[in-house]
Amino acid sequence: MARTKKSKAVPIVAVLTLLIIAAAVVCFLINPLVIQPQRDAIQKANADAKAEVEARNKEAEAKYASAIAELESQASIPTNPSWPEHKNEGWDLLDLTGIPLENQSAVTMTRADLMNNGMLLVNEWHSRPEDFDESGIVSVGKYYTGDQKIQVKDNNVTLFPNAIAALREALDGAKANGLEHYMVEEGYRTYEQQDQYFQNKITKLSSKYTGDALIAAAKKEVNYPGTSEYNSGLGFELRQYEKNNPDFNSMKYSATNQGKWMNENCWKYGIVFRFPQAGWPLESSTDKSFKTGVSKHLNLYRYVGKGNAAIMHYMDFTMEEYIEYLEEHPHIALFEDGVLKYEVYRQYIGDAGYTDVQLTRNARNYTSSLDNMGGIITVFEY
Repeated sequence: MARTKKSKAVPIVAVLTLLIIAAAVVCFLINPLVIQPQRDAIQKANADAKAEVEARNKEAEAKYASAIAELESQASIPTNPSWPEHKNEGWDLLDLTGIPLENQSAVTMTRADLMNNGMLLVNEWHSRPEDFDESGIVSVGKYYTGDQKIQVKDNNVTLFPNAIAALREALDGAKANGLEHYMVEEGYRTYEQQDQYFQNKITKLSSKYTGDALIAAAKKEVNYPGTSEYNSGLGFELRQYEKNNPDFNSMKYSATNQGKWMNENCWKYGIVFRFPQAGWPLESSTDKSFKTGVSKHLNLYRYVGKGNAAIMHYMDFTMEEYIEYLEEHPHIALFEDGVLKYEVYRQYIGDAGYTDVQLTRNARNYTSSLDNMGGIITVFEY
């Protein structure tokens, strides 16, 4: 009996085993069909969440950029309630005479630090200072290389680097407007070179004049040594020149497109046309020879810095007129479309060898320069 019962149990165990195996196989086959949709759903949820986060980040970045722009705009508007109202359209020059600089600081500078930064007045009545240092003068033709190289009459044409850099920027502006083929005809003259020019003129005129009359006649043609703009290291003469194009080269410079563009736009790059006269170099030019002391037609430009050039252009000032204006109005500000562009502050120092230059911490940049009339002109850029 026992053997019979045991033999019947064996098939039952086998059947159960087969059923378990079959169930496992079915689960294995069905499991991917169940899990894959779940995986797809999870991936989609993650992608949606990521997209939402990125959208929020972009929105936050846009708000941040807008807030920064608003702060920068507000920073360019003076907070001093004593400043007068300014226009919100076009150019507007404010007279801030009697109003101190905001958020003041000071830095000690020597005359050497301030000598050649742009506003040193050199003319018939103001000879360049005896402590003028020409050691920083460099060759214009060698200062840049490659496509940046400036065309010059020869490598003896020299200037201070800040004048060369401003000219390079102006030439780039002209090129962007399809105008090239400028040449620097002349730049810096040493005191000795200017003296030689003057003595040559004396010799040439000596058959017609004598004594003081001879000196006066010579001065009408050539400035006395030390009183020529060429002695500043910041003045230069331009003309047009293209190789193998004699017709173009012989044209009157102020009548060429090159001359017209430069005469209209040089102020944007910190350069002014030095000796304007009635109807020259532009039809709109007014006679300034009574201020400059120069009545000859010279295509001579002068580096003064962007802030000074902008105000001189807006006010139709020569260097002489501008410095005289600052003597009477030593604190001014120039706005463009309601935005503060430049603030100018002049302080009198006389012949001091060094001085504490007054500054404002509100500006992002500044340049200070001797004006050769006993003052320092500091231009703050916003």
